[in-house]
Amino acid sequence: MKMPQATKADKKEFFPTVAEIDLSALLHNLGEIRKWIGPERQIIAVVKADAYGHGAVRISQTLEEAGVSVLGVALVQEGIELRQGGVRLPILVMGSILKEQIPSLVDYRLTPVLFQSALIPLLEKEAESQGVTLPVHIKIDTGMGRLGILPEELITFIKKILRYKRIKIEGIMTHLADADRIGSKNLSGQIRLWEKILADLDAFHLNISQIHLANSAAIASLRNLKSNPVRPGLSLYGYSSIKKPPFSLEPVLTFKTRIVHLKTVPAGTPISYGGTFITPCQSTIATLPVGYADGYWRALSNCGKVLIHGKRVPVVGRVCMDMTMVDVTNITAPQIGDEAVLIGKQGKEFISAEEVAGWIGTIPYEVLCGIGKRVPRIYKDIS
Repeated sequence: MKMPQATKADKKEFFPTVAEIDLSALLHNLGEIRKWIGPERQIIAVVKADAYGHGAVRISQTLEEAGVSVLGVALVQEGIELRQGGVRLPILVMGSILKEQIPSLVDYRLTPVLFQSALIPLLEKEAESQGVTLPVHIKIDTGMGRLGILPEELITFIKKILRYKRIKIEGIMTHLADADRIGSKNLSGQIRLWEKILADLDAFHLNISQIHLANSAAIASLRNLKSNPVRPGLSLYGYSSIKKPPFSLEPVLTFKTRIVHLKTVPAGTPISYGGTFITPCQSTIATLPVGYADGYWRALSNCGKVLIHGKRVPVVGRVCMDMTMVDVTNITAPQIGDEAVLIGKQGKEFISAEEVAGWIGTIPYEVLCGIGKRVPRIYKDIS
C-alpha cells in the first residue's frame, strides 16, 4: 500500500510525551565544573548511554561548541553515531572493543582504551592500512574489578605498545569504585595505588598528555586528585551522587506528558491490572499516555507522584506498558490536555530524578538512562 506523501501544508507533529532538554542548564553545569576545577584542567565530557538519556548527538554538539576537550563514550557504535552527527572532537571509547570493530574504530578516528594485549598488533595493522597514527589510552584496574590491566602488568603492557610505530600512548586512566564514599578503604587504596603508578611512569618519560580518573563524584569531593583531564558525567546533567556538591547544578531534563482521559468513578473501583488500587471514595482518575515502555518504571505503581496544576498527585494502580493512571480528585477542574510532569519543575513544585530513584530503590543514572527512545527529545534553545 502506497503511503501518502507529506506536503508543505502538513502541520508540525505533536507528541504528548516528551523529554525536554534545557541546553542552558547544561552549559551552566559545565561552567560550574570549570570554575571548580580551574583553568589548567581539561574536560572529557561523558556522553555515553545517549548522554545519560539526554540525546548524545545534540548534547555533544553543544559541548563541542562550548570547548570541552574530549567526549567519552562506552561503545564503538556510540562514537560512530557522534561522527555521523558531525562531531569532530576526539572521542574516547572507554568500554570494550572487539577485533571485528577495529576497522570502523580507526576509520571513524575514535580513540580506544586498551587493556588487552591481543588487540595491539591488530590496531597497528589497521592504522598502517589507513595511513594514520592511532592515539590510545591504557586502562588500569586499581580496584574496580571491571575492565583494565592489573597494575603489575602495566610496564610490560607499555613496552609491548612501544614496539609499534602506528600506536601512540596518549592517556593513562583508571576508574574509582567509591568516589562518593570519602574515607572508604577501597577509595583510599585506589588513590594510593594510582599515585604509585604515576611515580613508576615517570621513569619512562613518555610525555603522556592525559592522565585521568576523576568522575563526577571525585571532581566534587576530591578536588586535588591527580587527574587531568577530569571526566564529568552525571554532574553535567544536573545531578550528583555527593549529597552537597560544592558547586551549583541545574537538572537539564524535564520528562512530561499530557492527560488524555478523565473519568469519575465510585468508591470501590479497581484501577489497572490486578486491581492493586481500589478507590477509597468517589474519585477522578486521569490517564497519562506514558508507561514502562517509555521509561516510566512499573515499580512506580502505587508509589510514584506526578505534577499537575503545580500539585503532586499519586500514581494509582499498576503502571502499564503505555499508560499510567493518577488520582486527580484534589485537583481543581482538570482537563484533557493538561500537562503532567513526571520529572522536573511545575509551578513551585519539583520532582527530581533522584527522588524518583528513591521511590523505586535505584539511582538517578538508571532513571535518566531508562527514558525510552520513543520519547522525543525536545531541545530548548540556549538563552
